[in-house]
Amino acid sequence: MALLSVIRRWHFRQHIPIREIERRTGLSRNTIRKYLRADSIEPEFKVPDRPSKLDPFADKLATWLLQEAGKSRKQKRTTKQLHADLSALGYEGSYARVAAFVRRWKAERQSEQQTSGRRTFVPLVFAAGEAFQFDWSEDWAVIAGERTKLQVAHTKLSHSRAFIVRAYPLQTHEMLFDALAQAFRVLGGVPQRGIFDNMKTAVDRIGTGKARQVNARFAAMASHYLFETDFCNPASGWEKGQVEKNVQDARRRLWQLVPSFPDIDALNAWLEERCREQWGQIQHGALPGTIADVHAAEMASLMPLGRPFDGFVEHTKRVSPTCLVHFERNRYSVPASFANRPVSLRAYPERIVIAAEGQILCEHARVIDRSHHLPGRTVYDWRHYLAVIQRKPGALRNGAPFAELPEAFRQLQSQLLRRPGGDREMVEILALVLQHDEQAVLCAVELALEAGVATKTHVINVLHRLTDGKAPPAAPIDAPQALRLTREPMANVERYDALRDREQRHAS
Repeated sequence: MALLSVIRRWHFRQHIPIREIERRTGLSRNTIRKYLRADSIEPEFKVPDRPSKLDPFADKLATWLLQEAGKSRKQKRTTKQLHADLSALGYEGSYARVAAFVRRWKAERQSEQQTSGRRTFVPLVFAAGEAFQFDWSEDWAVIAGERTKLQVAHTKLSHSRAFIVRAYPLQTHEMLFDALAQAFRVLGGVPQRGIFDNMKTAVDRIGTGKARQVNARFAAMASHYLFETDFCNPASGWEKGQVEKNVQDARRRLWQLVPSFPDIDALNAWLEERCREQWGQIQHGALPGTIADVHAAEMASLMPLGRPFDGFVEHTKRVSPTCLVHFERNRYSVPASFANRPVSLRAYPERIVIAAEGQILCEHARVIDRSHHLPGRTVYDWRHYLAVIQRKPGALRNGAPFAELPEAFRQLQSQLLRRPGGDREMVEILALVLQHDEQAVLCAVELALEAGVATKTHVINVLHRLTDGKAPPAAPIDAPQALRLTREPMANVERYDALRDREQRHAS
């Protein structure tokens, strides 16, 4: 390029002959004349169209590259692996040719994506109470001293732009149902329509156009709150651009300022308070006033929130012989009478409920542990195993469910197990909680330990003294007319004295 500019300057400005330019540059006269006759100062070189050994495999390689583009970085095949796979199919060319094809393909794809990104859009406007938008994001917070990855639910009203952010450990159905229930509570009602992307907790299958096979539980939730569902086209986040922007704004306004919290409930309480504060600080932009001002006017157009949706996800489980049900790598105890029988497990965001035969059997706090390299946890309730140890009292000594007994029970157990038959005696004391209040039984055990009389008889005696005074008065019996007394009997203790006198005379 620089040499061509020098040749043209020598000839046209300094009028140096071609022979002298030939001597100075070492180029042939024909080449110099061609440069001088050219309309452009940029030389054009024709690359001959030569056949390549890669041509028969070009379509196959392009298909592979398109498939690899949809995979994660760790799952993608390298160019060397693609070359090896082509060689296995009969390709005899060099690796450099494959690498050049891959570079050219990626450059063309990137150019197409940049061109497609510069699209034209129509501004949207929503009436009051018309719609809300929902989306998930991933963020981090310090919970109980540990940096934890959270799944964050964003709900935003399309008219007033009032928003609420709530954090959960997982993106599951029960978390989604709770997020929407809490959002409607904070926003003050339910809009007419909800705009979602094609998340797996809502859409089972994407059809042609706007056709969707909606999840049954999600459809039940939408029917309960009486809002229409509108799902975006795949990879078309701009169709719910307000909540997409809210995800970006929340990272700057909330998550960069979030302190540490003891649990996720405290975090959600802080997030709700901060969202309400920001409603009054952020100007609406399209309408006069702040988001809080526009939201106050929109609330009249929202449907009042009625009874919350019972947002559980039900699973059919079979209780193991050890009275446990398995869920998400964890185990939860069930009353022993339902061992080896099917039950219904209802998963809520914060608890697990076990039901069978139309009744609730038990409830446990839900354990969510992301450490997949560690074994799952087992949550026991020692009351569920009382029927078992009544038949097998020897299992009390090393039974895993009884390792976390209340302290008073553990002290009594340590004393009773030292004597013969103490295990059965301890089982009978524990079984008292089936007929009496557990706190009353604990109080009786503590009083027996303080008195230094750690026996079943003494515990039962103290328990009866504690509970007799608290027993409710007996209700009057409505006896039939044939059994009613016409004359009430009168107590006469002198009759018993007369009988005693007769016995004494008879004995004499």
